[in-house]
Amino acid sequence: MSAPSKLKARQPRGFVDRGPADVAATERMLSVIRESFSLYGFDPVETPLIEYTDALGKFLPDQDRPNEGVFSFQDDDEQWLSLRYDLTAPLARYVAENFDALPKPYRSYRAGYVFRNEKPGPGRFRQFMQFDADIVGSGTVAADAEICMLAADTMEALGIKRGDYVVKVNNRKVLDGVMEAIGLGGDENAGRRLTVLRAIDKFDKVGIEGVRELLGNGRMDQSGDFTKGAGLSAYQSDPILRLLNSSSDTAAALDVIKEVAGNSPITEQGFQELDVIARMVIAAGYSDQIIVDPSVVRGLEYYTGPVYEVELTFEVPNEQGQIVRFGSVAGGGRYDGLVGRFRPEAVPATGFSIGVSRLYSALKAVKSPIVDTKAELPLVVVTAMDNKSPEFMPAYQAFVSQLRQARDEKGKPLLRADLYLGSSGFNAQMKYADRRGAVCAVIQGSSEREAGTVVIKDLILGAELAAAGREVKDSAEHKERQAQAQFAVSASELVEGVKRVIGRHARA
Repeated sequence: MSAPSKLKARQPRGFVDRGPADVAATERMLSVIRESFSLYGFDPVETPLIEYTDALGKFLPDQDRPNEGVFSFQDDDEQWLSLRYDLTAPLARYVAENFDALPKPYRSYRAGYVFRNEKPGPGRFRQFMQFDADIVGSGTVAADAEICMLAADTMEALGIKRGDYVVKVNNRKVLDGVMEAIGLGGDENAGRRLTVLRAIDKFDKVGIEGVRELLGNGRMDQSGDFTKGAGLSAYQSDPILRLLNSSSDTAAALDVIKEVAGNSPITEQGFQELDVIARMVIAAGYSDQIIVDPSVVRGLEYYTGPVYEVELTFEVPNEQGQIVRFGSVAGGGRYDGLVGRFRPEAVPATGFSIGVSRLYSALKAVKSPIVDTKAELPLVVVTAMDNKSPEFMPAYQAFVSQLRQARDEKGKPLLRADLYLGSSGFNAQMKYADRRGAVCAVIQGSSEREAGTVVIKDLILGAELAAAGREVKDSAEHKERQAQAQFAVSASELVEGVKRVIGRHARA
């Protein structure tokens, strides 16, 4: 009789596992973001991962096919449920459901995973984390300015230097007004408007001439792939190209927006809103960090006014080894119609979302100490030399407890301690400690027990000494360091001995 076949351990496409270093670093990053948001008076709120599909609204990729773009299923009452697509639509539902109990304007933040039922690819996942901040109930663009300043302060709190990022602000009303002015208004031109917006969105990658081609008949890239254009005439393309040419300077951008507004009330309104935001950020001292940039295009349809993106300006190698700017790590805008879907009255709102995974990659690129593994408390492994004799385990457990209670001068935990609970021998336990990344190992065999001592083995120094060349190993300094790498102390001085090792590497 053949043995039953085992299941194959496999990960679903578009999903990733995260190890302890990534999890710990992400938690530190999220803690800094929470503190930054809290300083602005935002309170936390948490919504479920699952919402009724109709609550997510018309802003899904394809509302007629609930499984397109979102992960959906039917409940036992045959109602469609979906894993949340973002954190904004669930917030709109939450605010509407608790409207009378919430202070208005309502400032909130939330972090969590969102899900996209889309084809995965390099850097494109079906599950990823976002961290959002929103102001609901304020119709003034002062709220949008506040969100932009919050975004700037958060980047700097995370260790991204001023000059390595910029918060770019535009207004959908400007774009909508220009579209109407060049004859692309109305539902019948929705497809061409989308093509125009996609062309604008590629400005950073293809430049002004590339956008000109995409607005016209189309563009062929270096690989020979041809992208069909929007089919605009030179007359229609001109105001859009003028806007893009002004995108590096707030004053110039506002001047051009004012010019192209012409007799368009909606473009004029967009200009006025951007002008207020610009004056507010200048007065608050953020003129270098926050600029008006007409090239900013946000994809979701629910944006109704100011839109913004946080772009990192430093250069990194891409997957092909080419040096490119890191790009966007956060974005958002005003969505005055989203909460109102559930309420009889209009409810203005604005907010932004940080892409946590992408921002984490950026922090690693700039070597932010927040994502440095050295920020984690050092680990000490207590070995169990006599692990096959249960009567000795209480003594080992006592060592671990002493170490876990160790505190620094400020009363904070000094280290993490791990008691080896396997059944392997000494060599395997040392390999275990190395694999865990332990700073040192605590050893007590029968001879140490009789003497009332423990041996402390500095694993970091030991590895350095093992790698030293023959000529170094014969030196007096090397022998002195060997004595430091493994030494015995009284069992009552265990904590002090471990502190000595930790302090040695903290100074390094």
